[in-house]
Amino acid sequence: MISFSLIFVGSAVNWSPIMSQYQGDEMDHVVDDYEIAEVDDDVYFHGRFMADSDSEDDDDDEYDHLDNKITDTSATDARKGKDIQGIPWERLSISREKYRQTRLEQYKNYENVPQSGESSEKECELTKKGGKYYEFWRNTRSVKSTILHFQLRNLVWSTSKHDVYLMSHFSIVHWSSLSCKKNEVLNVSGHVAPCEKHPGSLLEGFTQTQVSTLAVKDRLLIAGGFQGELICKYLDRPGVSFCSRTTYDDNAITNAIEIYECSSGAVHFMASNNDSGVRDFDMERFQQTKHFCFDWPVNVSIPSVNVNISA
Repeated sequence: MISFSLIFVGSAVNWSPIMSQYQGDEMDHVVDDYEIAEVDDDVYFHGRFMADSDSEDDDDDEYDHLDNKITDTSATDARKGKDIQGIPWERLSISREKYRQTRLEQYKNYENVPQSGESSEKECELTKKGGKYYEFWRNTRSVKSTILHFQLRNLVWSTSKHDVYLMSHFSIVHWSSLSCKKNEVLNVSGHVAPCEKHPGSLLEGFTQTQVSTLAVKDRLLIAGGFQGELICKYLDRPGVSFCSRTTYDDNAITNAIEIYECSSGAVHFMASNNDSGVRDFDMERFQQTKHFCFDWPVNVSIPSVNVNISA
């Protein structure tokens, strides 16, 4: 008997740079200077948020412009005083400190629960500053992640200190910080179908899958889609091993995938969906083993082995 607890996390609170009063041609290519538009919850929560192919081309042009203006920044460059984002503050009419201060004063985080930020601040303890938890190593402009909606999660996934998997338009890409090279792992712009036969696998596969979340662990990559798609690929095997659609509900977005090893040693993964379901799959047999139903869409589920289920 396998038992585990589920920890559900509500809608993500994200941030983006503010629209400051310090604008000019020299700022356009170094700071993402925009305000996030109001989010239409119906669009996201019903799984109908679609990419605009024209906007993708525009994004490429914008990134090319950025790449021409900003080079990679290494730890050596940073120690010499170069900004870790490559922003030439010395050529701008505003300092980094002033820009950050303005952002902190003016920007308001998106909240789907009013005043939740203020309430949580009252409960949080002040932390001591000055500790060195991380050390900057490199900032590269050659790897471009694509996130269709600001509430999507896990579209950039690190499996080690040097390996990163990310979504770039319709491609899942691996980037190595050691070699500074990227390789395409899976392209979902066209037809993707499994090359292995397993009961319940959709042999017809999918076409133009819009990936909403990723999980990569122990040489296993799983992509979840806006229409409840699941695509499973082992990184050390050619092709795709398994395709499945968790639900045909209109509200089908795959919000998160968690790969884990249960107490028996078998590899499983859990998929959390907007149809209020959490599904557990055994990857040895590529079979769904459990289906939990709730009264609300589930954003994230985290298994904890040998603990009774709680929600």
